[in-house]
Amino acid sequence: MATESEVGELLHQRGWRTAFTVAERVNAWAALVSAIERGYGDDISEYTNDLYCRNWLHEAWLLLDEHIVQLWTPQIKVLDDRYKAATIDDDGQALDQFHRLPGPDLWRWRHHPRILTEDLGRSLRSAGAIGADLDTA
Repeated sequence: MATESEVGELLHQRGWRTAFTVAERVNAWAALVSAIERGYGDDISEYTNDLYCRNWLHEAWLLLDEHIVQLWTPQIKVLDDRYKAATIDDDGQALDQFHRLPGPDLWRWRHHPRILTEDLGRSLRSAGAIGADLDTA
């Protein structure tokens, strides 16, 4: 098990663009969840890029000291629950049309936003996703 800075640096060496902190990635996950709840307005490439903030947390959790994991897990669980409520589990059928899905333990990739709006909504609908419009959600 390692400290937060050690994990950030290790993941950076493994290919992440910078040595992130847990707080940075939790804040990014919170921002994404909030955007999904309101109706994510960007395109499919940005959406899949944004989902990677949660992948970083998943990878970091396997390496971090237990006390750091215990400190942040409740907040992440709340965000995960909000994400589940704001998305539809289609086993990745819609997103898989645009981005190779990671393993099943990264379940977030098997969901798409419930509110389908703007570029992302058009792309996901073209791949068969069913959801609500922003004005009917």
